[in-house]
Amino acid sequence: MKSIKLLVAALFAAMPALAMAQDAGAQGMGVMGQVIFFAGFILIFYFLIWRPQSKRAKEHKALMAGLNKGDEVVTSGGVAGKITKVSDDFIVVEIADNVEIKVQKVAVAAALPKGTLKDI
Repeated sequence: MKSIKLLVAALFAAMPALAMAQDAGAQGMGVMGQVIFFAGFILIFYFLIWRPQSKRAKEHKALMAGLNKGDEVVTSGGVAGKITKVSDDFIVVEIADNVEIKVQKVAVAAALPKGTLKDI
């Protein structure tokens, strides 16, 4: 057991020397290579994450601004109904005959085409 501990200690002591013993001719990326790599990373981030999220947020904001009385909507919780009243932050949705609920505008997931609720 003592010899294993000595072997492990010797390996850990030799680690810095092994790390410094890399090939002298092999060099990393230059400054220009690092700039190009970083710019590529930023472009990938922009096109895969930032731009689609911004587009979805803009579409949702337009959806919330266009809500009117009589529109049929589905909330993010899955409740479908017809809008009976619209205020600044809230809407009143009729989900059944004489059954109305208040919902925040931001909770509206999608607007349905007219007549969709009758088909359900």
